[in-house]
Amino acid sequence: MKNKTNKIIELRHLGMEPAHIHDDAAHDGVDRRGFLKCMAWAGTGMLWTVSGGVLGSRLLSPLSAVAAERSMGDFNFVQISDSHIGFNKPANADVVGTLKQAIARINALPTAPDFILHTGDLSHLSDPAEFDTLDQLLKTAKAGKVFFVPGEHDVISDGGKEYRARYGKGTKGDGWFSFDQRGVHFIGLVNVMNIAEGALGMLGEEQLAWLKDDVSGRSSSTPIVVFAHVPLWSIYPQWGWGTKDAERALGLLKRFGSVTVLNGHIHQTLKKVEGNVTFHTATSTAFPQPAPGSAPKPGPKKVAPEILPKVLGITEVNYVESSHSLAVVDATLG
Repeated sequence: MKNKTNKIIELRHLGMEPAHIHDDAAHDGVDRRGFLKCMAWAGTGMLWTVSGGVLGSRLLSPLSAVAAERSMGDFNFVQISDSHIGFNKPANADVVGTLKQAIARINALPTAPDFILHTGDLSHLSDPAEFDTLDQLLKTAKAGKVFFVPGEHDVISDGGKEYRARYGKGTKGDGWFSFDQRGVHFIGLVNVMNIAEGALGMLGEEQLAWLKDDVSGRSSSTPIVVFAHVPLWSIYPQWGWGTKDAERALGLLKRFGSVTVLNGHIHQTLKKVEGNVTFHTATSTAFPQPAPGSAPKPGPKKVAPEILPKVLGITEVNYVESSHSLAVVDATLG
């Protein structure tokens, strides 16, 4: 009997701007204009559910009830991204301070996360002192372990040599790896090597061959979580917001009933559901970037100081073993 896996995605906004939902109705038939209108409620939460590729929503109950609901998960983890330690331009002159705020949010969670995933751009210029600062800050986070994949800023000066020396123990190639957590298979991919500014990410033949071997023999009912820096779907190729050979990687995961793909790089929340795959990009803890195509080019976006915490944040993911479901909760710093 073939196992069928359903996936539940929960997205909670607390006093923040609405998330960007990719308008890809041709693929999933969702009327996003209606959902975005619902999401305009300030200071309320929104529960998003995905079952068989169909998206639905309802207002969440008060925060205490949400916390109780999340605590039912068999395990949880937090995604942070794009901390850019070393950045000191007007878009955010205190990236250390905003990362500290993000860590404070993690430490205030009702249940400490089992681990943290950092989806790249730990540093701004891959300077050893920047990595030192990040390491010291993350030591204050109440989490079992931190897993990393590099962003292009982490390999910019030396091709990733310093990054791999610090965070690449036990990884393959340029830093890709996998691990299992209570029945869920996690895959960390590297798609930032040898890419020019504004160019698409690239996985490469060696990594794709490793991925094929990594997932072979696993049951199709195994929930899969993939995390990388550059998105594995084409958000805005003109800005390099996509991965050239992502379709080949996703083709290797097509037989699995539940696949969640977590990325960073674009410094804003974007989501898409396509068949059995849910794509989710995370906000930065450092600075926002413009919405796709809304500016001449991507890059740090300056906003009013009182707005900045509302466009930075973290992502919490909960897994409930009985239903093989993932709940993704985005929270801003303000």
